[in-house]
Order: sequence, then structure tokens, then C-alpha cells
Amino acid sequence: MTLYDGRQVWLASGGAEGRALLLDARLSVDVAHPAFPALAPQFAEQSAGGFTPPLSGVDDPEHAHQRRLVIPAFGIRRIAALRPGIERTAEALVDAMLAGGDRADLVSAYSLPLACAANLALLGVSEEDGHYIGTRSRRLLSPAVGDDAGAARTTLDEILDRLRDVIARKERQPGTGLVDELLAGPVAEGGMDRDQLVALCMVLMASGDDSTSSTVAASVFALLAHPEQLERLRGEPELIPGAVDELTRLTTVIDVLPRVATADVEIAGHTIREGEGVLVSLMLMNRDPGTWDDPDALDVGRRAGRHVAFGHGVHQCVGQNLARAVTGTALSVLLRRVPTLRLAVPVEQVRTDPPHVLQGGVSELPVTW
Repeated sequence: MTLYDGRQVWLASGGAEGRALLLDARLSVDVAHPAFPALAPQFAEQSAGGFTPPLSGVDDPEHAHQRRLVIPAFGIRRIAALRPGIERTAEALVDAMLAGGDRADLVSAYSLPLACAANLALLGVSEEDGHYIGTRSRRLLSPAVGDDAGAARTTLDEILDRLRDVIARKERQPGTGLVDELLAGPVAEGGMDRDQLVALCMVLMASGDDSTSSTVAASVFALLAHPEQLERLRGEPELIPGAVDELTRLTTVIDVLPRVATADVEIAGHTIREGEGVLVSLMLMNRDPGTWDDPDALDVGRRAGRHVAFGHGVHQCVGQNLARAVTGTALSVLLRRVPTLRLAVPVEQVRTDPPHVLQGGVSELPVTW
């Protein structure tokens, strides 16, 4: 396929082929590589400006080092400890939504503030700082048509400057959360400098808030568009944990993962040459009929735990346990508290964002009850 700048790259859409490529160390995520396939001018400008995102933009062994620093904070026990707070936030958001009348935008009233609150609680970042950073991160993840690369660089600088302020304040007055743990551990011990911590915080905040919010909103949209599946889930709430995987598979709000070949790779009868770009489509892999029976159908009873919406291989999303907890809690509370929930507009009028850059999903979800 052809990128915005006319460059041709490979697109992997098959389940087996995509998994094999995501496990292949000859495909690099190094955004500083001169042949790395930038999906939009904004991302090319960020790379040219010297910004390399931690975790998602570096290969092993540096990636493994960075992952070891943060993975304990996203472990099952830590997420279990956050669940009561996530549920309290969901209940409070539903209270506010119901008190506001009989209609709301589920994204701005529920899914986005819930995802942000959970991520901020894990990181130990204030709501005010989270709002400032989050609004700018969303502009970077899904830039509007016509946005120029210079504006993207300014937005990135604003985020990084605010995070430097956050870290400076935490050094003066420590709190709780992953940022504080990294300051007291790796930073204090010399295993990480403050600029690396700033970049890591940016990636964790940008990748956590919007993708989880989009998954929640898209999941509710899918259920409201399939009332028989919605009623089944209401009647069998024990299906919700498994349904989270099925809904995440079906919606797959993160579409393509870009890579560049650092050596020739033979795959499915083709040769990807050194220096060629590769896009692995998680969305298409999750709709591959060779992997899934009736892949375009929603089945809340399906065993969908092997989906790749969180990626595959060493770069699999570190925050997937938190994302599952937020999505499951969001659905459970909403279905219990608002039994008459329905779309406020016809299905075809719901505004969606195609994953034209990195992330798609439901930008607004008008609902009533």
C-alpha cells in the first residue's frame, strides 16, 4: 500500500502472518530508523525532532529494560487494588449523567473521564494535569486533516513541559503512584534520568486514556446496535469478563502497528527486503475468517481471549490489565444502573473516527434512557 508521502510499504492483514511478523526480531519499532514508515507528517516531524517514544518506539534490549521498570504497576494484584476506586468513579459518573436529564454523550460523560481517572490513579497524576495533557495527547493521536507538523511539535512540547512540572512538584512533595515509584527507584538510583521519565509518562498517559475510552464507547455502541446480545449480557452478567475480550476484538480501536525490516524476511511466499516498511493491521487480523468463525458478528459468549487488539509479542500493551478492568467495570455499572439505555440517534448517525492514523473509534455516542 502507499503512504501519504508516496512511499510503498507492506500491509499484513492475516492472523497467522501478522502474529509471525510481530514475533520477528528483524522487524524493528525504532522510529529513529531512516526507513521507518511514518503514517502521517506529524509523526515524521516528531521523529525528525529527536523524540523517541519509550516502549513503543525502541527495540530490545532497551525495550525490555523499560518494560521491566513499569510492568509491576500493571500487574493483576495492583489492578485488583484499583478496581474499587474504578467502580466508585463509574457509579459517580452515572449519578451525574442521570441527574443531568435523559440524554448524554457517553464519551464525554462516562467513558473518557472513567478511563482518565483510572490511569491517573495508577500513575499518581492530578486530575488538572491529566486534563491538560490528555486534551493535547488526543490531538497527537488522531490529528485532524490539515493539521501541520509544526503544530504537532508545539503540542508535543507543551505536553513534555507540563510533565516536567509534574515531576518537579513530585520531587518536592512525593505522593503515591507509578511516577513516584520511578522517581524513588530508577531515577534516584541512576537507572533512568528525568527526561526519560518524562517521555515514559507521556507514552503511558497518551496510550492509556483515549484507547480505553474508545474501547468502552465502541463496546457500548456495538451492544446497543445488537440488542439481542445486549439482552443476553444483561441476563447473564457473568459473561461480562469474556464479553470484554469479544468486544475489544470486534472494535479494535488501535489499527496498524508500523515496523521496518532490518534484514530480509520471508513470509507467506513473499520477501520483505531490508529497509522496507511493514504495517501490521490488528483490526484486520481480528476479523480474519481463517482465525475466527463469522468474524464480523458480535457474540458475547465467544471465547475471544486470543485476539490481538493489545498487540502480540514483546511489544504487547503493558496496560491491558487496566484496560480490561476499566472496560468490564464500565459495562457492568452502566448495564445495571441504566437498564433502559438506548441510542438517541439512528445507528448510521453515530459519529465515528476511522483509524486513519493510529486510533479510531466512536468520537461521540448520544444515548438516552
